[in-house]
Amino acid sequence: MADGANAILVRRRRREQATGSGLRARVRGDRPLVAVAVVFTLAQLALVRPVLGLGWDEIVYVSQVTSHHPAAFFSAPRSRGVSLLAAPVASWSSSVPLLRVYLALLSGLALYLALRTWRGLFPARVLAVGGALFASLWVTLFYGPQAMPNYWVAIGALISVGCFLQVRMKRSAGRALWGVAAGAALMAWMRPTDAVWVTVPLLVLALARRHRSLLLALVAGLLAGGVPWVIEAYVGYGGLGERLAEASRIQGGLGWQIAVDDQMRSLGGRALCRPCTGSMPHPLVMVWWFVLPVLAARGLVVAARARRLNRTLIPLACAATAALPYLFLIGYAAPRFLQPAYALLAIPVADALWHLVRDPGGKWRPVAASLVALGLAGHLAVQIAVLESVVSRNTDNRRDWGRTADALHGLGVRPPCLLVGHEAIPIGYYTGCSSGATSGNNESTTPAEILRTADRLPVAHLTAAGGIPPRYARSWPVHRISDLDVRVAPSP
Repeated sequence: MADGANAILVRRRRREQATGSGLRARVRGDRPLVAVAVVFTLAQLALVRPVLGLGWDEIVYVSQVTSHHPAAFFSAPRSRGVSLLAAPVASWSSSVPLLRVYLALLSGLALYLALRTWRGLFPARVLAVGGALFASLWVTLFYGPQAMPNYWVAIGALISVGCFLQVRMKRSAGRALWGVAAGAALMAWMRPTDAVWVTVPLLVLALARRHRSLLLALVAGLLAGGVPWVIEAYVGYGGLGERLAEASRIQGGLGWQIAVDDQMRSLGGRALCRPCTGSMPHPLVMVWWFVLPVLAARGLVVAARARRLNRTLIPLACAATAALPYLFLIGYAAPRFLQPAYALLAIPVADALWHLVRDPGGKWRPVAASLVALGLAGHLAVQIAVLESVVSRNTDNRRDWGRTADALHGLGVRPPCLLVGHEAIPIGYYTGCSSGATSGNNESTTPAEILRTADRLPVAHLTAAGGIPPRYARSWPVHRISDLDVRVAPSP
């Protein structure tokens, strides 16, 4: 009896020791990922700064859930995910710094959770470097604390692909299946069409291998995130086909259009390159873009030699399909469009970098390590320089909107009111007015409706200085505000 009891105690102690060792190993593995997420969050707050005003697209998303500003026109390509993401703060507070801090903290936490789904697939050091590579891009730092969808599509892509690989390796399959669905739902919640492009390789592979649980998780996630967008298509656009057609029209018509050079031009800090003209940025700004696919290919070779090809091939395939529409199917560019592709490329690239600086035995290669460190330092310096330029330019633009709003208040254009014409959406938000347009991608009203509104409320039409106003506003008194001609309807 005593011997049996002692044996049970020994086994129990061994289990406890094994559990304790496993927990300590997990904590050690988490530390680099936590460090990356914390530095990323602090860098957003320090470099982008919470006082940066809301941008045009942010205004559209945030205004849908605020009680202190009228909702701006919500066009066909947009999805409600960003609005709901901002709602916990924007629904009760008009404080932009508070919203920025909330989004910065949330984006840092999301990056940590996304990287954690890859544990066991790659060493922690690879995941940490991959996360740092993605987080240090100017486009990631700039959009992390903003109410915009692309960063969150990238996070969803990392979660969904990482959990997909975990299921294939039969690691925590139950939880990983939930992760696959959650990542797909997050992507579809933010941008349904992007979610489809990212998951095409996963859907094909799950179908080819007849992995029903994976296929079900992917489809369920896409439906959970995308159904609200589909319902809204039937309620507000006459059907799914009509909404997709309208979205295509707004984006210039989807079809074979090479936008690779447009994306290269946008690397210098152009938030939206449409039309994308002008010279290319300095070669130092673009060099990382050409090194990225080379390192990704190197990562594929490393994975093949280590007999873990799928762990690298699948994220690279998803990165390729995520980037395809923005490189070859639309006629303009924005650097944020490629964030999901950058996130999925980052881990294979980090794996390649580690194998460049260490030999198969794990020893450092001093020359290679020095060159890689020098290259990464130069890359970081370039990204920060571009980020500072982008932040400065956007800060000035958004302050101009605020100054214009103050001038409009001085002219008697105060809420409730209506602005139409040039940059009516952002200036309207800063003024506290509704906004409208009689033509273009944001068409939401008619001249007759504007004139009827002018009988009840202050209405102003904005044109670029020297521009020709529409016929209904030509007799209104004109005032010059900065580089705008503002015509204010006579008081009712």
